[in-house]
Amino acid sequence: QVQLVESGGGLVQPGGSLRLSCAASGSGFSINAMGWYRQGPGKQRELVADITIGGTTDYADSVKGRFTISRDNTKNTVYLQMNSLKPEDTAVYYCYFDYYNHYGGTIVDAWGQGTLVTVSS
Repeated sequence: QVQLVESGGGLVQPGGSLRLSCAASGSGFSINAMGWYRQGPGKQRELVADITIGGTTDYADSVKGRFTISRDNTKNTVYLQMNSLKPEDTAVYYCYFDYYNHYGGTIVDAWGQGTLVTVSS
């Protein structure tokens, strides 16, 4: 069983920065990939960024050049550095880990409960 704990959300002015963190705890799992989704008001949940255990990254076009995803494999933690924030970045951000469950022999996704990022002046 894998559990995720998110932190770092809050209120920030346009042009500001925030750093989100998400740490996984548990046992009997091997991470395949991790990343971040977000869901803004009245919008569909969308992929923001993800990263494989080997370091390959992918970003939504809307955040390229502004957001950076990184991970610390030894800590089972994924980060999202968000710079030059815009009002349209306002959303609940959800981290996820895609992992192999050694107990069940299956591939499973674990999700955080979400952290709210509000970009407003």
